[in-house]
Amino acid sequence: MERPNAPSHKASPSVVRYGVVGGLGAIGSADVLLKTVRAAQYCKPPGGVDIAFEQRHFDDGPGIAAEAYDPLRRKFYVYNVLKDMQGKVENAMVPCFLSHTFLAEITPEISFNVVDIFDALLARIRRDYPEVRKIGVLTSSYVRASGIFEQRFGEPDATMAVTDATQDESLATAGGLEVIYPDATLQRDALMQAIYGPSGIKSGHHGGECLQLLLEACDDLVSQGAEIIVPGLSEIPVLMESLQPLVPVPLLDSNLIYAEYALGVDRERENRNFKLGVLGGVGPAATVDFMRKVVSLTRAERDQDHLKMVVEQNPQIPDRTANLIGKGEDPSIPMLATCQRLEADGANAIAIPCNTAHAFVARIQPYIGIPIINMLTAVVDHIAAMQTPVTRVGLLATSGTVTSRVYHDIIEASGRETLVPDARCQTQVMEAIYGHQGVKAGHTTGECSEHLQAAISHLLARGAEVIILGCTELPLIELDAALRERVALLDPAEILAQRCVALAQAEA
Repeated sequence: MERPNAPSHKASPSVVRYGVVGGLGAIGSADVLLKTVRAAQYCKPPGGVDIAFEQRHFDDGPGIAAEAYDPLRRKFYVYNVLKDMQGKVENAMVPCFLSHTFLAEITPEISFNVVDIFDALLARIRRDYPEVRKIGVLTSSYVRASGIFEQRFGEPDATMAVTDATQDESLATAGGLEVIYPDATLQRDALMQAIYGPSGIKSGHHGGECLQLLLEACDDLVSQGAEIIVPGLSEIPVLMESLQPLVPVPLLDSNLIYAEYALGVDRERENRNFKLGVLGGVGPAATVDFMRKVVSLTRAERDQDHLKMVVEQNPQIPDRTANLIGKGEDPSIPMLATCQRLEADGANAIAIPCNTAHAFVARIQPYIGIPIINMLTAVVDHIAAMQTPVTRVGLLATSGTVTSRVYHDIIEASGRETLVPDARCQTQVMEAIYGHQGVKAGHTTGECSEHLQAAISHLLARGAEVIILGCTELPLIELDAALRERVALLDPAEILAQRCVALAQAEA
């Protein structure tokens, strides 16, 4: 069996990695795995396929055969196995119809594609049996009672028009299929016994009584007018070779159809909720302030309209300024590790509410597969969009940000001049940020406010037309209203939040 590359080495982009969730019935899962491996030989992507099979001990007991079965433990099992596959596969298969009754609760929390078995079956029926309107279904009593087959097969396909006015509207389109099941007595005494009984498939029997019981259920479906029969239990296709010759209508191999569809499915998740990753703790108060700004800038009428965010508040990342001025540890690896954890947790993009940290972004971006939204570029774009043209941009930031020239390079590339404080005034800026009465120590008034106001006045005297508060804690410091009216003070964290909200809306 092929397995994904080791976690320390990314697979070649042309190799598509699949995970199969086993253990939900061992026999059916193994049949799906076998058919996936075989199908990969003739319909695999050009670069090849890696397949991982994850099966753990899971036993629901005899209750699974009952209509009143409680799937809670199974739900947690599926979620945990899929979560452990994150970062290792691009696509996952869950070969269990019962699990697909609750899969919609899980997939929004998973960052990769989980192939839908109903999509697979509908695609095959539409392709090979376009005239069929009555579908016989062999499934568990719980799945039958859930109504998922009616929901998925009975939904009209909006892309296809009704051409026969006399035809029943519920059956007129490819999605509007009539679902029929075995008689209630046969459901209980034949179908459920064929799967879960002492002589059933789950007990290791592949012929004799279980085959005869399945045939009885199939005959009943045919007598009701079923034009094809769809197994809604992954164990039934294990007996395909024995059962199909005895059934007078097509019996679909749902396991093979699922495997073939997965290997050719469009791997872009539909309706994926955008999730923003936030590298936090650099500094802690600025992270909380940034999240507040994302929430306040989002148009929402209810909780569910807000952005999903995953945040790692990691204050242990070494100080960026201390490294850039040559006296501190390199924060590159801790920043990379944090970004990789955010990626593994399903983030679509990463925001770093720290100006100085952007001096390290170019180092770590090549080692993660999702973009880091560049706050500095967003700020300069914001300046370019201002109604009054700006040629001189003042920058108040840490000495590390100033020394690295990360803002200088972007501002000057846009045709504008960057103005920074002189040495004495830069010391005041650093005191406002790092001093005993500074904002990183939890102060927002008093000495830190005096230092920041002096620095703003200094840049205004030098001709600054706008001023970037280029440390994400600086906007937290209180300033006189009169000073704020004299010049536009740009808050990079707010501009970054605007960019993140816009990106999420564009993704939606």
